[in-house]
Amino acid sequence: MSKRVLKKAVVPAIYGVAICILGTSMYLIERAVNDNRFKDSENMEYVDNEIVTDKEYIPVINEDNTILKPFLNDNITVNKSFYDYEAETSSQENSIIFYENTYMQNSGIDYTSKEAFDVIAILDGTVIEVSDNEILGKTIKIRHNNELISTYQSLSDISVKENDTILRGQVIGKSGTCNLYNKDSNLHFELYYQGKNVNPENYYNKTQDEL
Repeated sequence: MSKRVLKKAVVPAIYGVAICILGTSMYLIERAVNDNRFKDSENMEYVDNEIVTDKEYIPVINEDNTILKPFLNDNITVNKSFYDYEAETSSQENSIIFYENTYMQNSGIDYTSKEAFDVIAILDGTVIEVSDNEILGKTIKIRHNNELISTYQSLSDISVKENDTILRGQVIGKSGTCNLYNKDSNLHFELYYQGKNVNPENYYNKTQDEL
């Protein structure tokens, strides 16, 4: 029996038909997938405006890591300054606290105002302690890193709790009074760096990298 030989013109035609069938199949499959994916498109809602409004507050990690003063009010003055062993006598005299017939060296800075003012966190951090003491008043302690801790005392109100994550500039409470002072609304602020009690005035506006 003799073998059949396809004519030269038939071979290209077969390839062409196969390519057409393959292309059509791929188109139909893609269309079916898309139809199934968007079968509920009639219930979808499209917007062309901003989704987030200016009334919403979304906290973000601060890129600015300079150390703030623990308040924003401009009408705040220093009642008692930090006791510096190397300071002049006049400065040291303003850093002595007299309580129950006892003189004590001030371990922080006492800020005062005629009216209560908001107290803010000087940096991002975590609240490691919230307490209330008969002498010192309400206290918040925040760890900013392994080397820096800030303490806020004589508060009248506290708006954070232990283990809260705090952002730089966030309001954490309000100034108040305590038995150590006879002034108006007061904030006693202390700063600890590498376990040592330091003068906060020497650290304001510095970054953590500059310490």
